[in-house]
Amino acid sequence: MAEVLPLSESELQLLESLIRHQVRFLVVGLSAAALHGAPVVTEDVDLWFEDLHDPKFLRALREVGAGYVPPFGNNPPMLAGRNSEPFDVVISMSGLRPFADEFNRAVEIPVGRLRLKVLPLDRIVVSKTAANRPKDRLVLPVLRNALHTLQVAESAAPKKRPPKRPKPKRRKRL
Repeated sequence: MAEVLPLSESELQLLESLIRHQVRFLVVGLSAAALHGAPVVTEDVDLWFEDLHDPKFLRALREVGAGYVPPFGNNPPMLAGRNSEPFDVVISMSGLRPFADEFNRAVEIPVGRLRLKVLPLDRIVVSKTAANRPKDRLVLPVLRNALHTLQVAESAAPKKRPPKRPKPKRRKRL
């Protein structure tokens, strides 16, 4: 089976550097939806960072030959340099709670040798609904169907019960 996010070794190194430097980020947008199994296609990987001015963020990028270009004029912020081509910088997400709240709700999904924090599919639907752009309205039925399919599969899966704790033995009175 092909990788959902077919990233090159050097692109994985950029993500690995962010993780190693403890930069808090989430994979969001359609790339996140694809990681959840939604049948969508995208050309980029949207990354939502907690703090674009965090020195750890800049060190992590420099370590792999990339850099951060702040927004100017009508140009959005972006990553530049080696191995940064597929990554888009997201500075806000419509309809969602602050980054820290969404980060705490994120799920970890394996991508290559890494485990990436990914926005849950239900939160992607909330964001796309709130953004209400024409391209979001087009993909929302697909995302809602994928979410429904996941919810049905989860509800049908056997529930894991915590192991039974042995009852404490009572001492016999003499």
